[in-house]
Amino acid sequence: MSNLKVLINGIVNENPTFVLMLGMCPTLGTTSSAINGMSMGLATAFVLICSNTVIAAVKNVIPNMVRIPSFIVIIASFVTLLQMVMQAYFPDLYKTLGLFIPLIVVNCIVLGRAEAFASKNGPVSSFFDGLGIGLGFTMALTLLGAVRELLGTGKVFNLSLVPEDYGMLLFVLAPGAFIALGYLCAAVNSMRKVNG
Repeated sequence: MSNLKVLINGIVNENPTFVLMLGMCPTLGTTSSAINGMSMGLATAFVLICSNTVIAAVKNVIPNMVRIPSFIVIIASFVTLLQMVMQAYFPDLYKTLGLFIPLIVVNCIVLGRAEAFASKNGPVSSFFDGLGIGLGFTMALTLLGAVRELLGTGKVFNLSLVPEDYGMLLFVLAPGAFIALGYLCAAVNSMRKVNG
């Protein structure tokens, strides 16, 4: 499979949120606004790209018995780096995303791609797989956050589009995440069926 197909596959055919339904904890927990969703998606994408590339590069020197623990150590190293950078340069965003940043270590999307793709392919293909899955996850979280923010507050990326009086508080709260995600999954999957 070419690198472009690997990239597109992660965004469309194997989108972790809308198609595979993976990583629901950060998806539902951090998408109360578009900026939070985008930030969480980009943080996860960074870890995916870096860990996939490194795991693909060192997979032949890791004994099979300690494969998964080794993957977790590599992933945790990038999460720790990300955490330190966010605390230093984006403290408000780090406080908002809070617990969900360290939880990237055990996110099933990241570990799943390490096991399913990076451990079986080269570093370049694994880079594009991480990029594709990361972009797909970022787009999904940004879209979900934008829908929830628009319906809940009348804003998207803090730009007022609808008077706040018409916002439905439900969509900023946890139940709104489930409702918005359900409708978005239905819409995306029906478009995928129409297109082929």
